[in-house]
Amino acid sequence: AMAEGSVTLGAKASSLSSSSVFAVATSRAQVRIDSTALDRLSSSKTTPTTSFNHRITVPDFLTLCESRAFLLVLLNNLLLANAPSRIPLLISQALNPNPHAFQFDDADVTEHELPALHAATRSTLLAVSAIIDHHSAALSAFADVAAAFSCEALKADVTPFNLMDSGDGHASKEEGAVAADLRVLLNGYKLVGKNKVPSVARVPKVHGSVREYAKAVHSRMRVELNSGVKSAVGSEEAVGTVLLPLVWKVVAWEAVTAVAVLDAAELNEGIQGVKENGEKPKVEDKKKRKVVLGKGTSSILALFKERLQSGGKIDLRTWVADFVSFLDVAQPEFSEFLLKVKDVVESNESRRLPKIPKGTRDFAKEQMTIRKKAFSIIEEVFERHGATALDTPVFELRETLMGKYGEDSKLIYDLADQGGELLSLRYDLTVPFARFVAMNGLASFKRYQIAKVYRRDNPSKGRYREFYQCDFDIAGTPTSYEYMGPDFEVVRILTELLDELNIGEYEIKLNHRKLLDGMMEICGVPPEKFRTICSSIDKLDKQSFQQIRKEMVEEKGLTAETADRIETFVKEKGSPLALLSKFKQENSDFLKHDGAKDALNDLEVLFIALEKSKRIDKVVFDLSLARGLDYYTGVIFEAVFKGGTQVGSIAAGGRYDNLIGMFGSKPVPAVGVSLGIERVFAIMEQQQKDQNQMARPTKTEVLVSIFGTDLTLAAELAGELWDAGVKAEYLVHKRRQKHFEYAKESRIPWMVFVGEQEIKEGVVQLKDLEANNDINVPRAEFVEELRRRLHP
Repeated sequence: AMAEGSVTLGAKASSLSSSSVFAVATSRAQVRIDSTALDRLSSSKTTPTTSFNHRITVPDFLTLCESRAFLLVLLNNLLLANAPSRIPLLISQALNPNPHAFQFDDADVTEHELPALHAATRSTLLAVSAIIDHHSAALSAFADVAAAFSCEALKADVTPFNLMDSGDGHASKEEGAVAADLRVLLNGYKLVGKNKVPSVARVPKVHGSVREYAKAVHSRMRVELNSGVKSAVGSEEAVGTVLLPLVWKVVAWEAVTAVAVLDAAELNEGIQGVKENGEKPKVEDKKKRKVVLGKGTSSILALFKERLQSGGKIDLRTWVADFVSFLDVAQPEFSEFLLKVKDVVESNESRRLPKIPKGTRDFAKEQMTIRKKAFSIIEEVFERHGATALDTPVFELRETLMGKYGEDSKLIYDLADQGGELLSLRYDLTVPFARFVAMNGLASFKRYQIAKVYRRDNPSKGRYREFYQCDFDIAGTPTSYEYMGPDFEVVRILTELLDELNIGEYEIKLNHRKLLDGMMEICGVPPEKFRTICSSIDKLDKQSFQQIRKEMVEEKGLTAETADRIETFVKEKGSPLALLSKFKQENSDFLKHDGAKDALNDLEVLFIALEKSKRIDKVVFDLSLARGLDYYTGVIFEAVFKGGTQVGSIAAGGRYDNLIGMFGSKPVPAVGVSLGIERVFAIMEQQQKDQNQMARPTKTEVLVSIFGTDLTLAAELAGELWDAGVKAEYLVHKRRQKHFEYAKESRIPWMVFVGEQEIKEGVVQLKDLEANNDINVPRAEFVEELRRRLHP
């Protein structure tokens, strides 16, 4: 424990920290052994049977600071050993006078103390690591301040910091935290958008990595400093203590340079004082040169000025030297400065931009345009096949969802208990659909639903916690539909969706649940392990079979022979009809299994139907496809994008004949497909970027531009356009350039100009921005003229 100016060791509740080690190492704190520890050592009734003569030696390659840290760690280890001895007193007495060298006489030690005394390498490593840990914490805090000043000195665009908390999984937790702190420091900074500086956009990633590693080291050090003696392996001379001063100088000079640039006017005035002829120097108009700093950086700059204020003339060399000497982590005033920086950041918490949870994201402008286009295509395809729309609650009774998803059940979001009902957010749209069919006693139902679902998953690129699904399902008794007809239709619908969304090359992997179960039984997998082994196999698109084999054998208890036999099956992948023909040969193991044989018959009908429908070329028969959900009973399939944007599965589905019956009603067979639309959005957005295309954020056709302040004229003209069904906006502003900038940004094709001259002449000016042509038309005819030109 560390009080003001002292570090206490030996108490029951005390523990040694890196900051305590650094305080003693830099002579900013003295060492005190707790009285209870002293009493315990001196009054010990244990008489050592053997004593040894030992002299404490400090490694000669350590600096004075590192030597003091070494002795403190050694002292703590001896106190942890709890052996009767006067050695701890000798060390504490040596540390407190702050000597420049340490000399110890021979002393008797017990066998309990020998391990700690002999483990010099461990004590040295812990001492040096504690110094590095303390430096790292200070460095990561000050580096953000230096970066904020650099952003302002460079007049950089800092809007990338606003995107770090988008929740899309692209940024780590610490990257987001750095970006949030930078936004607080730069809040109010008025030069956003001036200069695009690539290195500025990378600051959160670099600083976030430093924070992440610093926190990991800090957590580890708290444990190691307060653990018993262990064997240590490693070099006693840590390169970290050699590099740290260099890193500090780099960051310090970054801050010095940035502050000098930002405060150049006042600095130059202080340095130059007066001209040689005694005249006051001319200072440029501050209004023209003044940089509007962020509220956080302004407060910190004031702290710098307060510390560096000299009250008179100052030469540049002295100013820089004074600044660099101040930025020394070993100095008490710098520690006080870091506490003030922390206060500045925390006092500005209310100014932090709000953020959204990880794994979620906002959609606006161009993104919403892409989304609406996609939804329109999807709805058109679904309705083309005779489906009706359905909407269900975003949350369900927990009992409705439990037991339907196998190992994925752990990803269900549970809600706090409200009024005695246990509720959960829906995991998908299929189970709520099955609940609806069962609850309403429907014998057949063809529906589609586009809605959000929720999964407590780890966010990553293309993987979110809240996302849309677009589902199409057909439920009906065997008398309602022809054999394998619904299965064919949902696969056909999936190909139509992906073709019309025009996202590029894809393939649909297809398998059958009964064929999987047959494969398990043929390979010798116990029935109770079918589902858990299928979950392992389902990971083959992300992991090698050797990794999966290790999981099946070591974690799930399969024999090596069984795992090897599974490998021979899951490698089977290829043309549907060709592979089906292979599996139906006389010597095929599948034909000896009733369930697998039924599956092959189902697939034969399905593949021929797809061939006749000219969609078989999109399908791949793949025995490694083992959808993880427990409710599938027949055909299962998954669509995978084959382009450059790696997003994983983009759609999946299958037959689930028992799910509806699980709700206590009569069994109603069903089959469906679910499109992961968020991943499709990611592909479509990337395609637009690659093609350097941007979707129009609005459908506005005309901008009514009024030069001046006359809102009534804008209301009159825009009102006439709206009444005529023309998509229009208006802008009232004195500056002509503002009108053009807005029209260009929104990509509005036509403008209607009205200024003083047009009002006098009773005309309006129509401007075709794409053709860069303009024409004057009578005020009374401008609406009809625009309609004619917009819709010839």
